[in-house]
Amino acid sequence: MAMKLENGFHTETNQKVENGFRTETNPKVTTTIAASHSPTVKPLANGIAAADKLRSQSRSNNHNNGAVTIPTPTTTPSTLGHYLARRLVQIGISDIFSVPGDSNLVMFDYFVAEKGLNLVGCCNELNAGYAADGYARRRGVGACAVTFTVGSLSLINAIAGAYSEDLPVICIVGGPNSNDYGSKKILHHTIGLPDFGQELRCFQNVTCYQAIIDNLEDAQWKIDTAISKCLEEGKPIYISICCNLVAIPHPSFSAQPLIPLSLSPKQSNQMALEAAVEKAAQLLNTAIKPVMIGGKKLRPTKSQEPFIELANACGYPVAVTPSAKGMFPENHPHFIGIYWGTVSSAFCGETVEIADASIFVGATLDELETVAFTLTYKKNKAIMVEADRVVFPNGPSFGPILMKDFLWALAKRLKPNSTAYENYRRIYIAESGPLESGPGEALRVNILFKHIQKMLSSNMVVISEAGDSWFHCQRLKLPKSCGYEVQLLYASIGWSLGATLGYAQAAPEERVVLCIGDGSFQMTPQDVSTMITLKQNNIIFLINNGGYTIEVEIHDGPYNVIKNWDYTAIVKAMHNHDGYCWTTKVHTEEELMNAIEIVLEERKDYLCFIEVIVHRDDTSRELLEFGSKFAAVSSRPPRPL
Repeated sequence: MAMKLENGFHTETNQKVENGFRTETNPKVTTTIAASHSPTVKPLANGIAAADKLRSQSRSNNHNNGAVTIPTPTTTPSTLGHYLARRLVQIGISDIFSVPGDSNLVMFDYFVAEKGLNLVGCCNELNAGYAADGYARRRGVGACAVTFTVGSLSLINAIAGAYSEDLPVICIVGGPNSNDYGSKKILHHTIGLPDFGQELRCFQNVTCYQAIIDNLEDAQWKIDTAISKCLEEGKPIYISICCNLVAIPHPSFSAQPLIPLSLSPKQSNQMALEAAVEKAAQLLNTAIKPVMIGGKKLRPTKSQEPFIELANACGYPVAVTPSAKGMFPENHPHFIGIYWGTVSSAFCGETVEIADASIFVGATLDELETVAFTLTYKKNKAIMVEADRVVFPNGPSFGPILMKDFLWALAKRLKPNSTAYENYRRIYIAESGPLESGPGEALRVNILFKHIQKMLSSNMVVISEAGDSWFHCQRLKLPKSCGYEVQLLYASIGWSLGATLGYAQAAPEERVVLCIGDGSFQMTPQDVSTMITLKQNNIIFLINNGGYTIEVEIHDGPYNVIKNWDYTAIVKAMHNHDGYCWTTKVHTEEELMNAIEIVLEERKDYLCFIEVIVHRDDTSRELLEFGSKFAAVSSRPPRPL
């Protein structure tokens, strides 16, 4: 292919297309062109790296009128499949979690061929979605690809969970042949009706944008719009691509330069911002014992850094809600723990609820975050900072105001006041820790987490599964830079295993520690085999207590008992003498300590699976309190008619 350089871009003078890819017809031409690379997006913990990177590029290219210039790709895309693959790489995705089906196989060929893109085959669609969720938590955006209806409807539960967590996940579906739309034919993988739009209608409820690509004329526009919406809104999107279009060349996929992705920069209303800061400063600066509470919206709004700056400036005690654990450094001098109502960290709940003023930043006070809506903080003294507005107690709300803009501005206006923190220090009594185990005594869960606490380091991340692991993991004191992930609002049992797969793939330099119960593990165990294939060195603590313990404490019955598996044998079968995997089963503290020593030293590069045998009724104090509250809420009589 003879090429020349005009205005910094490649132009082509002699080319042909074979099998959807461009090939050179004059190999003797040796025009030297500077190497082109897609932008490197450094993974950021709890941050939307890709959107931030693109917006920063936008600001540095004023001649684009705010548009993002995408560097020239290493290979000129000429087909829909190639174009989509390049776009994914350019926004920072290097792994797609997938399950093959007859309508996505050709598309997968392009994903496999794309430099910088790794197609990860998962055992089922649900885990592929969970993996994309975990990947997006660490990398800032994730992607999964499945087949039409039978695959996507299996995936949809994971996408709903990602929506609840404000995670940008690109859901790609290999759709039917474009000729079948409107043909009144009944296709396989459908419910037997000629209208096969059920899939789209389902995804409309759990994604912020949907695109059906059934022709090539507007395919590029639809792909770019969908990806832009995903990054702008921080929510999942749905793209269905007709299987017969993927390999067909089209001029729109070969434009030089590529059409820029358009990310609309969000801005605060300056008058509203100034008024909100003035009112908040007046309320907080006149309080005696004000406090700060951070919530999970700190991540999608990119407000973690300004939240820390505000904490440094004001000197208030700082708590976080359970979904925001890990989003504020727990080694910060004024961190007081998790505010979770009656199951809060020691003396944290009391400090928040006696405060004469509070500022909740990014908190989503749903049923689980509030222990069935039982929080007793002074609502008439609480400022609620939401993603795009500030709400004052018994008064007005101001917006649109970006959360991070408000925090930066407020930090400059607050007077230092450490009164509430000093009072917390006076009343605080450190927990004594669990009772010592006797020689050969059966292992207790609190002893397990005592040793998990000891093993944590700055290059680890803890992922907590729904159930009693929630409460034990919330009590862990995270070392500096140690991450933490939980899905509390959607609370899909089994989420954490797929999320561990995705998170570990997004951050190979970190070691993921998964705490999961046996009931949850039985939901999604298959993709431990994918972890082994990918040579991940995750540490999985499988807590085997013979059932659904959290349900037992809410309402017990025979349905909460599950068939006991030989879990270590199952993982060994997945290993099948191929890869790096180490398993063990522990019954005592001595066995646990030996296992952890092996995990951290001689098996530090292995996937390590530790099955922990504990008593069925061995639970945390917090779970007992939590269960009683939810049992009372669930048994409320109906309202009289």
